[in-house]
Amino acid sequence: MSDTEEVAGEEAQEGEDESKPKPKFLSNMTAPKMPEGEKVDFDDFYRKRQEKDLGELQALIEAHFVQRKKEEEELIALVNRIEKRRAERAEQQRIRAEREKERQARLAEEKERKEQEDQRKKYDDDAKKKKALSNMSQQYGAGQKSDTRRGGKKQTEREKKKKILAERRKPLSVDHLNEDKLKEKAKELWESLRGLESEKFDLSEKVRRQKYDINQLLCRVQDHQSAKGRGKGKMGGRVR
Repeated sequence: MSDTEEVAGEEAQEGEDESKPKPKFLSNMTAPKMPEGEKVDFDDFYRKRQEKDLGELQALIEAHFVQRKKEEEELIALVNRIEKRRAERAEQQRIRAEREKERQARLAEEKERKEQEDQRKKYDDDAKKKKALSNMSQQYGAGQKSDTRRGGKKQTEREKKKKILAERRKPLSVDHLNEDKLKEKAKELWESLRGLESEKFDLSEKVRRQKYDINQLLCRVQDHQSAKGRGKGKMGGRVR
């Protein structure tokens, strides 16, 4: 429903309660009567008739202008109400447009902030992955170097052992020996084995004696520290 129809409906409802002005006629004027038993003066009768018609016409004209003035006032009031309603609706639309604009701005700002946060999170994840890969590469490289060093060291120790064993273990050439020579060779090997066992026993005793001496020295050091009150805990257990 348009503004004009709404206001017109309101005007129609208000008009039902108001009575329309009635044309005002001259109350003091009465219809001319013909005199009875006297001579009729048609000029006077015609004059009175004209005065009566003129009074009625003036009353009708006055009522017409009054009604027209009232209708003009009502029309002006209707136009004013329509303009006021239009202004109110325009203000409401302006407020709604501003609120919608603010809402769209908030949504755009929230979207941009979320995109920046996602991008920053992705950048951090990529940096962590790169760092983890770099650490793994460094550890792998260090492991390879360590294995290489260990392999070289083991190889060196192994070569030393092989060299010592090669020096101590002489090749047996017994295919061409007779029985007497074989007995002499067996006796020689037996003597060599006894020498090795004796050397092993001497080395074991030497190591055991060194451990005993170390334990004795540790006990003396601990007793010495306890006597001076500077003990800061035991230096360690005995060497086994």
